[in-house]
Amino acid sequence: MSGAPDVTVVGGGLAGSECAFQLAERGLWVRLIEQKPQARSAAHFSDGLAELVCSNSLRAAAIGNAVGLLKEEMRRCGSLILACAEATAVPAGGALAVDRAHFSAAVTARIDGHERIERVAGVLDAIPDSGPVVLATGPMTAPALAADLARCIGAEHLAYYDSIAPIVIAESIDHGRVFAASRYDKGDGDDYLNCPLSEPEYRAFVAALIEADTIEGHACEPMRFFEGCLPIEEMAARGPDTLAYGPMKPVGLYDPATGRRPFAVVQLRREDAAGTAYNLVGFQTRLRQPEQRRVFAMIPGLESARYERFGSVHRNTFVDAPQVLDDMLALRARPDVYLAGQITGVEGYVESAACGLVVGLRLAAKLQGGELSAPPETTALGALMGHLRRPREDFQPSNVVFSMFPPIEGLRGGRRGRRARREALAERALSDLEAWREAGATGVQQAS
Repeated sequence: MSGAPDVTVVGGGLAGSECAFQLAERGLWVRLIEQKPQARSAAHFSDGLAELVCSNSLRAAAIGNAVGLLKEEMRRCGSLILACAEATAVPAGGALAVDRAHFSAAVTARIDGHERIERVAGVLDAIPDSGPVVLATGPMTAPALAADLARCIGAEHLAYYDSIAPIVIAESIDHGRVFAASRYDKGDGDDYLNCPLSEPEYRAFVAALIEADTIEGHACEPMRFFEGCLPIEEMAARGPDTLAYGPMKPVGLYDPATGRRPFAVVQLRREDAAGTAYNLVGFQTRLRQPEQRRVFAMIPGLESARYERFGSVHRNTFVDAPQVLDDMLALRARPDVYLAGQITGVEGYVESAACGLVVGLRLAAKLQGGELSAPPETTALGALMGHLRRPREDFQPSNVVFSMFPPIEGLRGGRRGRRARREALAERALSDLEAWREAGATGVQQAS
């Protein structure tokens, strides 16, 4: 690239990679600044782009689920992240999960191979002086850059703590004590390994979990956790049966050794295509490492488990989006600086990439002399963006959920009507998405 880029994107995670790709596909020259390999956050391990930290799952695939609908909308808009995820998928029942290393390598190859994207390694201490700039630095934005952003917007960042689940080495699992199955035989029926617990085993495990030693926050800042991703010990402390109705629920699973449903179950999801490692599903934790070895060894099949990665906790930051961002997700204090991804207050891999996609599409249209409105609020993309626009006293990150969508008159709620309501919402969303796309979301410019 000779001269200044049309757009500078800071951050090579899911949102930054998606945003840079969408801009470049529409004929704009993009400089992508990523701190790796010069520096990494405490939660990152590799030097590749779009590294998945917490889990290898992009969650439900069916459009009857809000995140499944969001993925379908992204797919129809030419999402880089969805294309790479589907190309590197591993069995996961009704979910889309990926081989982390292959996924990151696929995204990195597409970005580095794009003729209109220049990737530059560097650590920024301040927002670049000249725009347009897209900050997609994620919830673990480097302290100096985060401080400069706080000075720019004149407001404090909100903060919460996030945790990640441990990964065990496959050959260390006692396969004689676990069984392969997916809930309700979704997928190939054997996409997960399941560790069955009797009621006495479950009660003893919960008691040990609650009493175990954990990592605490700073004395002046108590830990606040995102409700959609609570540490396993936090859930256990809310009641003796919380886990049995949460991540350890046995519904849809039957132990072939007994022919009966276990009292509780711990599911292990394959981490890579070769099946060399497994993630403990829903077991994000802030237990200290020795405690993870001790307490998780109480799970049948994991008595002698060896860990590829222990669970851990880290501090995430995000802005009060409704107060400091405009309709284009640009800073009110500096309209040439846009935010994308988790730093805006969306939560989750898919939601982060979706935010980058929308910012990329709308900014490309603007820089080329046109205008692309926000996605309709009836779509998953629009509902998610609407979450960032609605002021509230205590703005918190959120995944995409159907409660964000405008209701359809005449459709009943409740358990019996839920499936029909979701199907109708999805049908309306995809119809309205097509009209929005025709207005300019898929227009690709030729390289200049």
